[in-house]
Amino acid sequence: MNQTLLKLAPFAFLGLWSAGYGIASLALRYTDPMTLLLLRFLCVIAIMAVMFAVLRPPLPKTRADWGHLALVGLFIQTIYFGFSYYAFDIGIAVGTVALIMSFQPILVAILAPTSTGERVSRKRWMGLMLGLLGTGLVITARSTVEAPPLIGFVFCAIALAGITSGSLWEKRFGLDHHPVTSNLIGYSAGLIGLIPFIIAQDGYHVDWTWQFGAALAYLVIGNSVIAVSLLLAMIRAGDVSSVSSLLFLVPPLAALIAWLLVGETMPLWGWAGIGIAAVGVYIATRKSI
Repeated sequence: MNQTLLKLAPFAFLGLWSAGYGIASLALRYTDPMTLLLLRFLCVIAIMAVMFAVLRPPLPKTRADWGHLALVGLFIQTIYFGFSYYAFDIGIAVGTVALIMSFQPILVAILAPTSTGERVSRKRWMGLMLGLLGTGLVITARSTVEAPPLIGFVFCAIALAGITSGSLWEKRFGLDHHPVTSNLIGYSAGLIGLIPFIIAQDGYHVDWTWQFGAALAYLVIGNSVIAVSLLLAMIRAGDVSSVSSLLFLVPPLAALIAWLLVGETMPLWGWAGIGIAAVGVYIATRKSI
């Protein structure tokens, strides 16, 4: 990625990634989480296969490289997206899921010393405390609208572990593979990871409407092809915690988009909680630390 594109990438990623939360919630009104992911992954793999046939990018040179790309795909595609969708489907608000996922850069910064040699400061721990405080306010505020099921927060925790693990693994072992190669292998691994969930669930359904078709198209092109490619490229190009720090803007933007798309309300002090958590994430991940 050249320098001009690298400078624009955070802004493009922020918009695409934030909108994905609300659009996924909208799509789940017409299908179940695993069916949505199955359709999404199949579409992405088909697109990547055509691009691979045309561009003929180089493949990984070693089994280890194949394994690294596949593992990152499993962490991000199957675990992160899968359990986030489960959380949406069971009734956890879009803004709440986005806020919990915003802890990813804090966890990356705290766990980085064991994987990348980056140091952890007191300000990062302070940022984590502010983030937890803000999240508590949001959950409490949302409970006045509707009581969220506890299992939904377990799903959020698993999804958070997935994207955090994927980010750290990509930073430590990721090489500068062609994005078509990375996506084709990553999404194929993600698709394989769905198999146990597809087998375990009792049937599947899709209500084929234009709204679902539009949402699926966005999730395939906007989220899966463009946003994930930008995320992995930025992780490879820069400091792992600093790259992740742009995610502090995702929760307020995701909550706003969810309000516009699916009418999801957030009480006033819930917005205050999102603001406090965003400040915490910013403090924990800014470069000056």
